[in-house]
Amino acid sequence: MGIERQKMLAGELYNPLDPELVLARERARDLCRALNDTRESQQTERRRILQDLFGAGGDTVWMQPPFYCDYGSNICLGERVFFNFNCVVLDVCGVKIGDYTLFGPGAQILTPLHPFNAALRREREFGKPVEIGSDVWIGGGALILAGVHVGSRAVIGAGSVVTRDIPEDVFAAGNPCRVIRDVSR
Repeated sequence: MGIERQKMLAGELYNPLDPELVLARERARDLCRALNDTRESQQTERRRILQDLFGAGGDTVWMQPPFYCDYGSNICLGERVFFNFNCVVLDVCGVKIGDYTLFGPGAQILTPLHPFNAALRREREFGKPVEIGSDVWIGGGALILAGVHVGSRAVIGAGSVVTRDIPEDVFAAGNPCRVIRDVSR
């Protein structure tokens, strides 16, 4: 693993134009393109692509293309994660998703961040990992931003912008997303 990739995964400033990273993004985009071009009847081909794309969980993920990601290899899925149409996962840092978690259409996970300093922003970026527990439901069009942890069994309302951690067993919604009520009962 190259130095820029190590820095990227550690959440440090890194050069996104590093040749190793460019090749890794091209690989993921080629796999996403192949996935998105499959037909419903090509389930065996989809499964092979998903296993090649994800760091873990490609063998049980339930995917409704189109799907887009930066690297794929930084995405680790639990059992039977579901992505509905048009989901995006920008995985410059690790994305860990627990068992049986559901993503509505157009949901996005965004781990990249950019420096506030404009000159530095031209050459470097960084990120923070995202972790989502098991049995979570992320509503359609929701954005899960860098560094966020969503607790198990939480429900995130459609269109929410999740900027901070969400505890287990709650319904949370809004922009910024906030806890609305308990759902453990």
